[in-house]
Amino acid sequence: MSFNATCWTRPQTGLAIATLLLSGCAGVGSDTSPSGCPPVVVYSQAEQSRLAGEIAALPEDALILDWLADYAVLRDQARACTGR
Repeated sequence: MSFNATCWTRPQTGLAIATLLLSGCAGVGSDTSPSGCPPVVVYSQAEQSRLAGEIAALPEDALILDWLADYAVLRDQARACTGR
């Protein structure tokens, strides 16, 4: 059986056309706000107080503390995006 490179031209072209046509439908996600900014979840004062107590009970070298710091930065960026 001999290899013929031209046999592969049509499927690649068809795949490229299908990708282009389908990508037009993916312009905006349904869970995206009109401004393009992610939503900022609002936590009650009671939830914040409970969380502060739970964080205080963690060991100082707990990995979750670094992750929470990253989450705080993301929340600040989301607030800045929405102008709050």
